[in-house]
Amino acid sequence: MLNRAKHRISPLTLRVLAINVLALALLLAGFLYLDQYREGLIEAKIEALTTNGTIIAGALGEAAGDDPLGLPVLNPRAARTMVRRLVSLTGARARLFDDHGRILADSRILISSGREVVARPLDGPTDDNRSLQRRFGDWLGHVFHPRHNLPLYKDDDRQTAASYGEARQALEGDSAQSRRVSIDGEVIVSVAIPVQRFKKILGALMLSAGTADVERAVAEARLAILGVFFVALGVTVMLSLYLAASIVRPLHHLAEAAETVRQHPGQRANIPDLSRRGDEIGDLSGALLEMTSALYQRLDAIEGFAADVAHEIRNPLTSIKSAVEVLEMSEDKEAQARLLAIINDDIRRLDRLIGDISDASRLDAELARSEPKPLDLIGLCETLIDIARTTSTEADAPDFELVIENELGVTATSTLTSAGVLMGPGMADRLGQVVRNLLDNAVSFSPEGGVVRLRVIDAGSEAKLIIEDDGPGIPDGKFDAVFERFYSERPSGEDFGVHSGLGLSISEQIVKAHDGTITAANRTDADDNVIGARFEVHLPKISAGD
Repeated sequence: MLNRAKHRISPLTLRVLAINVLALALLLAGFLYLDQYREGLIEAKIEALTTNGTIIAGALGEAAGDDPLGLPVLNPRAARTMVRRLVSLTGARARLFDDHGRILADSRILISSGREVVARPLDGPTDDNRSLQRRFGDWLGHVFHPRHNLPLYKDDDRQTAASYGEARQALEGDSAQSRRVSIDGEVIVSVAIPVQRFKKILGALMLSAGTADVERAVAEARLAILGVFFVALGVTVMLSLYLAASIVRPLHHLAEAAETVRQHPGQRANIPDLSRRGDEIGDLSGALLEMTSALYQRLDAIEGFAADVAHEIRNPLTSIKSAVEVLEMSEDKEAQARLLAIINDDIRRLDRLIGDISDASRLDAELARSEPKPLDLIGLCETLIDIARTTSTEADAPDFELVIENELGVTATSTLTSAGVLMGPGMADRLGQVVRNLLDNAVSFSPEGGVVRLRVIDAGSEAKLIIEDDGPGIPDGKFDAVFERFYSERPSGEDFGVHSGLGLSISEQIVKAHDGTITAANRTDADDNVIGARFEVHLPKISAGD
């Protein structure tokens, strides 16, 4: 029993949404990382600091004076003025150390009238004043680029080159750079350039700058990506819901219709026709329509078969009942004998009828369980013709003739072509039953001295069986009716109850189960006079290797 809760999102819809949103979220995470973009901006800042530092260091070296020994030396006052003026255009902090590592100049310290004034950048807005957007961008920066692995940046009160590794390396004649993180989480980049003249190291120039502008640019890029993401997310959700609805809704309707068929077999369920979709759901809808149509046809056939069976059984039972009632009242011996004969005929009719009904009811199950396998059709027909010749002992029995032909109509002897040349799928017993029923039918209508012909034709992709007789033929308009259940058009003089009217119907059922066809027609002469009946069976051929 189906268990479908109403007024909730279907599991299939959730799966479609989850898969599409997950793929979009993974793509978003990749975009938000922006590692190469951020690293490129930081490297560009370091390169700019290095270029500016090289220019300033070169200017300081050229402006150096001479000591009493005539050696070049930095002039502290001139160096301070030059550093402050040159670095003001870069936005970085500059510190100049002499060759002993002592601080000579700091762009943040202004000296006027012998007094030092420390110039510090203005504090940025507090957290309360920053926009939610900015704070979210900063949070993303810390998530994707943690800074706990960087050394802490702090100003040394002594302001000596020994406190900064890059400055110590510059005093040795090599340029250097470093990255640190401030107490408030900002990454600080520094470069140190040796100040020299005539290859003599006069000191070291260190430029430092924060990367707040870099983080701000990266944050803005992330926020722009997030904006695009939410637009894409909305479109993805709507398209996913549409896709899910186009799948879930028809499947739900088909499931409801199938449930109706299961719970109420007699009720005609309205199966949605979705074949115009042109997809697998349309194929499923078409298959369900065909299945239910076949089911209803089978139910109708069963209902009609049951009604026909009841009618066919009721007739002999009514005859037996009447005969018994008359027999009880009759004292005439001859009348009693006639009544007993009638009762015996009706009993034989009932016995034959019940046997054929039982056979017909088991037929579908047997055919469904059977597996197609090669069958020597010619050998089967030879055996059945031999049996018919042996069992036909009456003086007026017809002769039997077996003809084997190829697709060109050339006749061959059975002894040369019976070794498995023609193959048909199915069970030998059931196909043999078809041939026996057709032969029995032909025998019953054949006149004295007539001939019953069984022709086996190799017609390329199929095998043909043609059974002909010399009887009166089939009444006009009854060529299809002869295959209906309980149809009986018997010759005069035939014993009552010999045939139930199910033989040809069972034969048609067997042939169709083997993907074949069976038809009835009359034989005519040159003047269009009926000279007998013809039944033609077409069966697909298979090779032994199939």
